[in-house]
Amino acid sequence: MLNTWNDKSTAVRKGEELRMDNLQSYLQQFFTTNGDLTVTQFPSGYSNLTYLVRLGNIEYVLRRPPIGANIKSGHDMKREYDILTALKPNYGKVPTPILYCQDESIIGCPFYLMERVEGVILRAKMPVEMIPSKVLMQGISNSFVDTFVDLHQLDVKEIGLDDFGKPQGYMERQIEGWTKRYYKSKTDEIPRIEAAAKWLGENMPKEPKDYSLIHNDFKYDNLVLDAQDWTKVNAVLDWEMATIGNPLMDLGTTLGYWVNPNDPDFMKALNLTPTHLPGNLTREEVVHQYAIKSGSEVGNIIFYYVYGLFKIAVIIQQIYFRYKKGFTQDQRFAKLIDGVNLLGEITQMAINKKRLDRLF
Repeated sequence: MLNTWNDKSTAVRKGEELRMDNLQSYLQQFFTTNGDLTVTQFPSGYSNLTYLVRLGNIEYVLRRPPIGANIKSGHDMKREYDILTALKPNYGKVPTPILYCQDESIIGCPFYLMERVEGVILRAKMPVEMIPSKVLMQGISNSFVDTFVDLHQLDVKEIGLDDFGKPQGYMERQIEGWTKRYYKSKTDEIPRIEAAAKWLGENMPKEPKDYSLIHNDFKYDNLVLDAQDWTKVNAVLDWEMATIGNPLMDLGTTLGYWVNPNDPDFMKALNLTPTHLPGNLTREEVVHQYAIKSGSEVGNIIFYYVYGLFKIAVIIQQIYFRYKKGFTQDQRFAKLIDGVNLLGEITQMAINKKRLDRLF
């Protein structure tokens, strides 16, 4: 029964259609196949748009920037394509990149094609019948940390990615950058978020000596699990924010998404990822396992957790800002401001109580 839950695409959302004739003509230059082009869309995710493209007997995944986004900032398709190209021979848990197109006349923006990796993706909203048992969820949760540690232990020089980021001063740039992004996309008065930004700026730990490739969005719905064994990770998706930097900031982002099974219901209402299901590790257990498996000292973890919460709040705020400006009509975005408010409240509880768990 496990293999019946492979992730599937659905109809393309209104306003996010592709230029079918242009795309078919373009693809036929590279692929020898008969048949009309059909395109469906993977409905989850809030950033780069992801489509399933079928042309005759071939099938690939297409990635493009979101409607109304600043393509030159956080949605650089060439950069994401190049990261996959470097990773594939050295870290098998990524889709094979196929083709990059910078010609905006084809669909209106740069895009790339990659292999479709079949498998199961655990999302915040899934059918009751799909929810893993407590024992299975324990295994998946442990594999999550294993995969995360393996990623951080890659030798970036050996795989040719050492110039994909500027590790010196990374922490300061991140705090300043996300703070600026928040105020640039601000729509409502949320004092707790502004207080978190101020606290982060005043409490930065010393820059670490060691850096690594960091994913910057490592969570369950960016992992493709093997349909026959959900504790096996087939692929890590969505590398748009990957860079070279402090791995603890990557861990902090993951903790920001992580709602414990014993957290109060109003925290579970965030519903960002299914970490609240029975069998999952708690935030403190994630950190403990990460430290043991990586052999790394994990200090100042409250700072990194608050950073993760703040960063996710800013990402949600940016999406809500695009919705309010009319750049997207996706109705999923209409109440995202509630999530920004709640994340602000959690930052203050973590700061005040100086712990990861039992915040309320």
